[in-house]
Amino acid sequence: MSSYTQIKLDIADGIATVTLNRPEKMNAFTRVMMDEFIHAMDVTDADDSVRAVIVTGSGDRAFCAGADLTPEGGGHVFSDPNPVEDLSDERVRDGGGRLTLRLFNSQKPLIGACNGVAVGVGATMQLPFDIRLCSDNARFGFVFARRGITPEAASSWFLPRLVGLQTALEWCMTGRIFDAAEAKERGLVRSVHPQGELMQAAIGIAREIADNTSAVSVAMTRAMLWRLSPLEHPMMAHRIDSRAIYRLSRSADAREGVASFLEKRTPAYPDTVSANMPDFYPWWDEPGFE
Repeated sequence: MSSYTQIKLDIADGIATVTLNRPEKMNAFTRVMMDEFIHAMDVTDADDSVRAVIVTGSGDRAFCAGADLTPEGGGHVFSDPNPVEDLSDERVRDGGGRLTLRLFNSQKPLIGACNGVAVGVGATMQLPFDIRLCSDNARFGFVFARRGITPEAASSWFLPRLVGLQTALEWCMTGRIFDAAEAKERGLVRSVHPQGELMQAAIGIAREIADNTSAVSVAMTRAMLWRLSPLEHPMMAHRIDSRAIYRLSRSADAREGVASFLEKRTPAYPDTVSANMPDFYPWWDEPGFE
């Protein structure tokens, strides 16, 4: 995919920025946008120069106003228009979920800079981000019950882990719109910023990661925290983190981490995600759609 039509991807100084780019439609979500966003994640994962990814929307009104309810050429809005006999058919799969599962599997940290309205899939696509910031004019809404459908994008898995079951139930059952202050109070975002300062704040976090950490350590840490924390017993985590410490402690990055600390200098980590992930990674079997 040599060029994008509904997103922009910019890579500079170790930071990739994905911008949802349909400002005339408040960056409303389409299948084209889904495909392009997933492709951008493939690009950033494969590029060892990328140390963090920032996701934002074009303009200062909306991050993403949800699914495009008036798609070009008409057609079915929320799902594939083709009838199927078997609900395990790939055509049944929700587009928002295809995207969030790809985001979940990112090897680079994801930072959301929500610059305005984020409702429906505009809110749920942010849930797999590792760090979420928003502008003071941001508005959020898990509005599915007000459209006659249900939460999508695997948000029934992500949202309670971020804000707790009670808040997730309230937001999803009422479908009401809430403001940036409530999003921060309930833990959906870590901070609220004036519109003109939002991207600089996101870049500051990305730079903190890019300038000071091992790419392999961050990729492993991201996978471990997302995948191990929901398991039924801490022994499951102990098995993996023991293996991770054993392997990574013998790495070139670990040697550089210790040397740079003792020498009081900025580290220059040599290992890369493409070549130096530990030999047991990935340790999980990726489930299919059944």
